[in-house]
Amino acid sequence: MKDTAADTEALYRSLLMQRSGEERVLMAGRMFDSARALARAGLAAQGLVADEAAARVALFLRFYGNDFDAETRNRIAERLRRAP
Repeated sequence: MKDTAADTEALYRSLLMQRSGEERVLMAGRMFDSARALARAGLAAQGLVADEAAARVALFLRFYGNDFDAETRNRIAERLRRAP
């Protein structure tokens, strides 16, 4: 879906590119942190984060679960459950 006018998109890109590479990386990190916090809150509201290990697995599945086949996904989830 693309619902942004071309001139608005061009202005946004121009403003973004005026920032240094470091600033853009820091922005991306902050956006990821925000997305993770929102996802974790949503998972908690659904009762899916009983403990830290469950939260790690639930977040992994929410963000990356469709990127792996079932065997690999299960192996990663098991490793996350055991992580300190």
